[in-house]
Amino acid sequence: MEKDCTHDCSTCGETCDERTDEKVDFSAKLNEHSSVKKVIGVISGKGGVGKSIVTAMLAVLMKRLDHNVAILDADITGPSIPKLFGLKERAYANDLGVIPLASKTGIDVISINLLLDNVTDPVIWRGPIIGNMVKTFWSDVVWKDIDFMFIDMPPGTGDVALTTFQSLPVDGIVVVTSPQELASLIVSKAVKMAQMMNIPIIGIVENMSYFRCPDNDKDYQIFGASHIEEIASEYNLKVLAKIPIDPHLSSLSDLGLIELFKGSWLDKVPEVLEKL
Repeated sequence: MEKDCTHDCSTCGETCDERTDEKVDFSAKLNEHSSVKKVIGVISGKGGVGKSIVTAMLAVLMKRLDHNVAILDADITGPSIPKLFGLKERAYANDLGVIPLASKTGIDVISINLLLDNVTDPVIWRGPIIGNMVKTFWSDVVWKDIDFMFIDMPPGTGDVALTTFQSLPVDGIVVVTSPQELASLIVSKAVKMAQMMNIPIIGIVENMSYFRCPDNDKDYQIFGASHIEEIASEYNLKVLAKIPIDPHLSSLSDLGLIELFKGSWLDKVPEVLEKL
């Protein structure tokens, strides 16, 4: 102990036997019957930028490459992953734990909507309870031989993001934004949060980047000029993809057929993920 010790460990960088502020371990234990190799969070600074559909497409692409893939839907109050994959059954539990539902191509999914009696019932929970639900999805669900798990995070930098980053072994995050200047501004907050918590940022995906007119094959920036290159340059990040406004993609999402999507916008991302 230092001679001039004030006994206020929060203001001291010394190591001694008297310290009382040892770091608390917030990590959640993986179910003993589970195996998950890589965990990828998909986040956005605000809602409405297409984070869930990007999560779904990334999972589909990795599944097409014969990886075992799962999605943990951490957007507890606004779950949309089951709808994208056309999952309508309820998840169930046995002696091993909660069993996720498998999509048509074999992507394992867990979501609060797979546990509710009525999928239109609102989840009116306070932040800490929502955060604990994410930990439950990690610890109580049986994730068998998963190569890549994608976590569809709620928008913003609140309780769920904090719980996920502290409690789950996140290998990296993909940040989703749209061209609007407001969305681009807010995504900076998500990037800074990840950096503060030492979570690797894999790169940025810009959704609704442009609309390609089928009549003249010209691209129109419906939501204004893109700012993604500026953000990527400011934080030294990769621009992973620019996804257009595609009515067919929207139709597949509404029909629960996202696994049938076609498009090369995200084709470079699987290689980046495989190198993690």
